[in-house]
Amino acid sequence: MKKTFVLFAIFLSAFVTHAVGQRVDRVAEAIAKNPEKEFLVYIFEIKEVIGPPVVFKANRAFEEADSLRADFILIHLNTYGGLVESADSIRTRLLQSDIPIIVFIDNNAASAGALISLAADQIYMRPGGNIGAATPVGATGQEVSPKIKSYMSSMMRSTAETRGRNPDIAEAMVDPLISIPGLVEVGQVVTLTASEAIEWGFSEGTADNITEVLYLANIQNYQITELRLTWIDHIIAFLISPLISGLLIMLILGGIYFELQTPGIGFPLMVAFTAAIIYFAPLYIEGLATNWEIILFILGIILLGVEIFVTPGFGVAGVLGSIFAVTGLAMAMLANDGFDLSGVPLMQIVMAFMIVIIASFFALIFSFYLGRKLFTQTSHFRGFALATVESSDEGFTSASAQVRILVGRTGFAFTMLRPSGKVEIDGDVYDATAISGFIEKGKPVRVVKYETAQLFVEKM
Repeated sequence: MKKTFVLFAIFLSAFVTHAVGQRVDRVAEAIAKNPEKEFLVYIFEIKEVIGPPVVFKANRAFEEADSLRADFILIHLNTYGGLVESADSIRTRLLQSDIPIIVFIDNNAASAGALISLAADQIYMRPGGNIGAATPVGATGQEVSPKIKSYMSSMMRSTAETRGRNPDIAEAMVDPLISIPGLVEVGQVVTLTASEAIEWGFSEGTADNITEVLYLANIQNYQITELRLTWIDHIIAFLISPLISGLLIMLILGGIYFELQTPGIGFPLMVAFTAAIIYFAPLYIEGLATNWEIILFILGIILLGVEIFVTPGFGVAGVLGSIFAVTGLAMAMLANDGFDLSGVPLMQIVMAFMIVIIASFFALIFSFYLGRKLFTQTSHFRGFALATVESSDEGFTSASAQVRILVGRTGFAFTMLRPSGKVEIDGDVYDATAISGFIEKGKPVRVVKYETAQLFVEKM
């Protein structure tokens, strides 16, 4: 009789919340629909800094829970926070899940951890635990721009609203300008203790372990399945972290730079090729990197090669090559659908391009520095670069001295100059560049000057 009354109360509570438009407890609903069932509870842990590896693990957990047709997902959480864009990805997964979510905060759910927790259907906390302090900060602890803070506030508020929790308190976890009478004054952000979380409707109760959490959630008859990552999963999670991705990008670009400086060696190109495979492979396996993004990167490298070897300077090919290479590397990190980025949070897009741009910058700086050290100051590598001086006192002469005497002479365009091409003077053919415009083949020309090892001509 008592059991029947409890089940009726749970069902009635769920019905009333639907009717008045308040919080809907999907955990209680699931129990009320089939009280005699042995429920499958799927458990996975988040006990590290929130970042791409955690997103990878969460996606694995949700996929496996779906395939097993789990009745509940329980997240065992203890984190001081991490990347907002990664937390947003997990939050979105929780909000879109058809499986009811329970979060057990085992001490801390700060910053990004608070955002994830608010997306759960039920929250339980260990006595002495905390949730809140979600003000976003930069890598060195400095305040971020008002735009990013506003974005975090909006996410906290909307997540709390979706789960029927007080949105003002959720926003006050980010914005110190919000005052909650009886809880926090202006100038401080909200961090709730375990007892305060219960009082203000942000927690269903306190528990010392998962067994107690399930008991408090009225899940009496159950079996547990836990996420078990394979060694391949651990490697993939490690390789897709921002730090490793940045280092791989540096190796890719640095290897290409050194290969261009020492053509024919092959080792730097091998390093770049290996780093590119290690960079793209885990992203491709995870479905983030697609064929067109890899092709775009390769096309960018080809265009840069054309700019360097075929049309020296920095023209259209160089600009397009740089854009294609950076875009290919950055887009490979995003869960976009082709060119459609509508489902990707803006912060993730910005972070991906920032990682690539910063890594590219440091790759060039380190390459210039190491190139100077290795090829000019280290005896082991000095043979790979020309560092000696061939002086005229030792009998060396420069071909430029013979070409300089051509200044003022006339000839004709051996090929079309647009603006670079070849000219014939006194029966010999030379590379030349038109001072202005194009010069058609066969037109008479005059050598105007010789600079940077190049003849400059004008049409007569």
